[in-house]
Amino acid sequence: MTRIPSLALAAAATLGLAGTAAGQETPASRIGGEAFSAPAAPSAGTSPAETEAPNTSYKPLLPNQTRAPKPAQATEVAVATAVKGLDSPWAMEFLPDGRMIVTEKAGKIRLVAKDGTPGPAVAGVPKVDARGQGGLLDVALSPGFASDRTIFFSYSEPREKGNGTTLARAKLVEDGRGGGKLEEVKVIFRQTPAYDGDKHFGSRIVPAGDGKLFLTVGERSDKGPRVQAQDLASGLGKVFRIDTDGNAPKDNPFAGSEKARPEIWSYGHRNVQAAALDGQGRLWTVEHGPRGGDELNRPRPGLNYGWPVATYGIEYSGEKVGDGVTQATGTVQPVYYWDPVIGPSGMALYTGGLFPAWKDQFLIGGLVSGGIVAVKLDGDKVVTEERVPLDARIRDVRVGPDGAVYAVTDGEDGRILKLTPKDGAKAGKDGKEG
Repeated sequence: MTRIPSLALAAAATLGLAGTAAGQETPASRIGGEAFSAPAAPSAGTSPAETEAPNTSYKPLLPNQTRAPKPAQATEVAVATAVKGLDSPWAMEFLPDGRMIVTEKAGKIRLVAKDGTPGPAVAGVPKVDARGQGGLLDVALSPGFASDRTIFFSYSEPREKGNGTTLARAKLVEDGRGGGKLEEVKVIFRQTPAYDGDKHFGSRIVPAGDGKLFLTVGERSDKGPRVQAQDLASGLGKVFRIDTDGNAPKDNPFAGSEKARPEIWSYGHRNVQAAALDGQGRLWTVEHGPRGGDELNRPRPGLNYGWPVATYGIEYSGEKVGDGVTQATGTVQPVYYWDPVIGPSGMALYTGGLFPAWKDQFLIGGLVSGGIVAVKLDGDKVVTEERVPLDARIRDVRVGPDGAVYAVTDGEDGRILKLTPKDGAKAGKDGKEG
């Protein structure tokens, strides 16, 4: 059985009892046991998807933890523009009738008609701090949206001592002319402390099957605040789990603690801009590393994912991060990492029928790689990685009700691209799983 650190050990790490001592030659592994068996898949080829030189000389602890093989059979896609004329779109969701709801970084929500025409800005959106990486960020529908018309959205909120990631709830009231307004707007959760910066806000909102919400945030990037990713009293660098009123569920790992925020699900994260549930309803995330070290993780309650104590990346200057270690006592190894980075933003589990070869794979948007990264898992191990080039910075990824894949491009002339099988053929050899 795979061994993971206990909750008590994870908490001890934050309270200063864990870490790598100076001169320690063999840091404690972050995961062990059956994870050391080499994953494999019949569909795997013999060469990796990543061919560029890494930024570091670090070696992975686990087989296929980086540079997994690409599939022997490439997925051929046709790409068309489904929507154009968006101003720095950040996130999208499909409405029950097949239309889209889209956020734009500057603070606008738009409804997109079935023919791809964006409507006027929806009124009632709170003021956002759109400097740098800030702005209006993610959007998610209430599970009961068809009847309650409730949406959740995250944004970088201007505050007295800077800004921070905030989660709000509102009722979407349409006007019959392609637009509408938000009513009953209520902030249900604020990441604290505030910080006067313009980077690493996160954030993704993932409604879970039990009626709770996961919210991912960043650690604000700068060396001063980023160490708070290891501080359970701080809201920086965390994954939160809350109810739809913003309260901490009683079964959260730190509920009832006097030294930890009860909303925390996991910690030690850098900047999580991709998150989705797998077919079992478990949360998976992909977070930005520094120079190298983007991470795929499956955040589990109470566990510490290492940043900035342990990482497979280095500073942008080329210097090591902290002690320059990839393992540390009380922290969890990433399931997978990328060096060079892909710049992850947006993530979806493929459950459609157009691409059988992608069934149950995670499709991850790449701001740096300029396309979609498809990751196939066997259990909790990556067995193949495929790159789908789109020649654009991809900010979000969604699977449409038609089974097509929709990719949101970043920038002032933002589009939503529609991916379908090339020439109408299904992806993968004979449409079979490998």
